[in-house]
Amino acid sequence: MSSSCFNLILLLICTCAYIRALAPSLLDKNKTGLLGIFWKCARIGERKSPWVACCCVIMAFSILFLQ
Repeated sequence: MSSSCFNLILLLICTCAYIRALAPSLLDKNKTGLLGIFWKCARIGERKSPWVACCCVIMAFSILFLQ
């Protein structure tokens, strides 16, 4: 259960950061409210990118070799 939740959050962060890199106006206009969650995930992905990348490698290793 916790692994699935961790995977979901990590993929959400990576996806939002990727979308913001391609089309910043999609996420920048919704900084508050329910859609603001996606903007916040994009900011986390941009500012903490080395940590996010490390977590992605760990997630891939666990999916490939431990499950």
